[in-house]
Amino acid sequence: MDWGLSNRLSRIIKSDGRTVMLAVDHGYFQGPTFRLENPKKTIEPLLPYADAFMLTRGALRSSISPKFDTPVVLRVSGGNSIVGTLENEEIITSMKEALRLNVSAVAFSIYVGSEYEHQTLTCLAKLIDEAQDYGMPVIAVTAVGKELEKREARYLALCCRIAAELGTSIVKTYYCDDFEKVTGGCPVPIVIAGGPKLETDFDVFKLVYEALEKGAVGVDMGRNIWQHDYPIPMIKAIRAIVHENATAKEANELFNKLKKEKK
Repeated sequence: MDWGLSNRLSRIIKSDGRTVMLAVDHGYFQGPTFRLENPKKTIEPLLPYADAFMLTRGALRSSISPKFDTPVVLRVSGGNSIVGTLENEEIITSMKEALRLNVSAVAFSIYVGSEYEHQTLTCLAKLIDEAQDYGMPVIAVTAVGKELEKREARYLALCCRIAAELGTSIVKTYYCDDFEKVTGGCPVPIVIAGGPKLETDFDVFKLVYEALEKGAVGVDMGRNIWQHDYPIPMIKAIRAIVHENATAKEANELFNKLKKEKK
């Protein structure tokens, strides 16, 4: 692996082979999502606890101080919205722009099984070709949207393997039953998405713990952290699972302790 590519990846996936990424790119298709209306206010307090964070160039420039050293994963796909067709994404940010912003990776969504499957897969391949010239890792996001029936091992294993075959460095996908079939068929690291906010805190910790047990290298979570009433205790508890091998129960206990201290 090229030194530059390897160095950038090492900023995201730490020496223990794990990562806690913070997904804050929702505004590119959802607009001013609840508790992300003011990106700066929401994101900056969480950055000291994230191994990397994902967002768009606009949010980065307008809302994040350059003083922060947390690695940036730049969202470079888009052109869609929640009132349009979610699957209709293309490359909307150049590699030159990614280099100008000194990011550690770029992220692109693929929609396997949709009308725009070919478009998103060929765009991903072109992005990887260009990224290789500059030692830039590409993270493929196996997007599903509202189609919950697609969040099953057979489908996600297909998406992740295709992304890996095209040359992506990391794949972001959903956790599902038989998740070991997804990780077992993907030769590059997988991080899990948090998806919509879960019902209980313990559900979040259980999701993270089980995903790691079945082969994920970490998380790229958003709403289950920054939409929480106690986002910093939440991300600290998730870090305990990812980097300190805490169980879901231990993480829940840590979260409750940190929450009481914050009060």
